[in-house]
Amino acid sequence: MSYCTAIQLMTPSDRRELHKNYHDNHYGFPIHHDNELFGRLIMEINQAGLSWETILKKEQRFRTAYSNFNIAEVANYTIEDRERLLADSGIIRNKLKVNAAIENAKAVQILQKEFGSFDNWLRYHHQKTKDEWVKLFKKTFRFTGGEIVNEFLMSIGYLHGAHDEDCPVYKQILEHQPMWSKL
Repeated sequence: MSYCTAIQLMTPSDRRELHKNYHDNHYGFPIHHDNELFGRLIMEINQAGLSWETILKKEQRFRTAYSNFNIAEVANYTIEDRERLLADSGIIRNKLKVNAAIENAKAVQILQKEFGSFDNWLRYHHQKTKDEWVKLFKKTFRFTGGEIVNEFLMSIGYLHGAHDEDCPVYKQILEHQPMWSKL
């Protein structure tokens, strides 16, 4: 079942509205700002084993806890920052996920030095298959398995499948990314 179809089946209305906002305004749309890309990666990693609804409800808390997804700040987090995150009931308090966020911020900094930005690194590797992306992410980042990589890349428009072709949002995404329509 696609995300488009799932939203139509949800009840009650507040749950449906939470997902509808993400579906209509964020899911599958391109992101070019490195901190926002990094934030989406943090969110996808934290979703592993949980519902996306849980993550959407905690998005603002994640932003606050992780310095508004500022890569440079998160890369410099100390042991005290790790302990603060593990004690924060507003986010997912999983040691592997917290450590992955910090280590992945450091990995993004390396990519920024080499490619100019995280966005440029993604563009450089654009049009890889899902399996090629997964292999690359596993080599580059922590806590990035197949489902996390797939959802991250679909959510930022790098892999197809975020929306059904008959979904009105699909057409909006093509307007933002005309080169994707040729894939």
